[in-house]
Amino acid sequence: MKREFTVFGIYPVIEAIKSGKSLDKLYVIKDSQNPKIDQILQLVQESDTTVVEVPVEKLDRLTRSNHQGVVATLSPISFISLDDLVENSLEKPTPGLILVLDQITDVRNFGAIIRTAESTGVDGIIIQKKSGAPVSGDTVKTSAGAVFNVPICKVDHIKDAIYYLQGSGFTTLAATEKAQQDIYTEDLSGSVALIMGSEGRGIAPSVLKIVDTQVKLPMLGKINSLNVSVACGVCLYEIVRQRL
Repeated sequence: MKREFTVFGIYPVIEAIKSGKSLDKLYVIKDSQNPKIDQILQLVQESDTTVVEVPVEKLDRLTRSNHQGVVATLSPISFISLDDLVENSLEKPTPGLILVLDQITDVRNFGAIIRTAESTGVDGIIIQKKSGAPVSGDTVKTSAGAVFNVPICKVDHIKDAIYYLQGSGFTTLAATEKAQQDIYTEDLSGSVALIMGSEGRGIAPSVLKIVDTQVKLPMLGKINSLNVSVACGVCLYEIVRQRL
């Protein structure tokens, strides 16, 4: 973990929060009885910070110094609310395009996806607070700085975000090898929210049940799936192609 994006110790973390720093993740020692750590948890309760309870061994690995039971990773960006993201997208003269990532965990894939999203005019990216890749210095590097140009929204639950997008007029499109039709048969000229799944298990079954449409990419070789960042790029550029 890069030091310039890490704060540890009770009072340094409290000061970072009070000074307005945007925290990506907050690691706290499991079963803490320290009232100061409770104070930190209260300070981030209404924020986009992902809170993870971990054993002391995990904190020891994150920093070799005296962490006092708490380690925070700073985000290089500020996050946008779901309301603002959708509103800003719909206010544009062109059809909306939002990317939803269902627990992408590899920071290199995450950064590559952000880079492609910026290149294809994506209005913003929605990620889940827990179980996803962090927005860190590595994200900045792998996205070639594109992370500063694409609004990112953190939500508690992907399903709730999808319901909100559907209610706002977006067609929710899940890219999955389980689909019956390929993406080239789908009309993507309207406002679209493209959902991409994690590297291992893909899109969660509970999410697939509620999307408007499922599409796949034709696979002509022996391998039955693509790297998620590659698949995302192909899907986004098909949307661009239909809108040109």
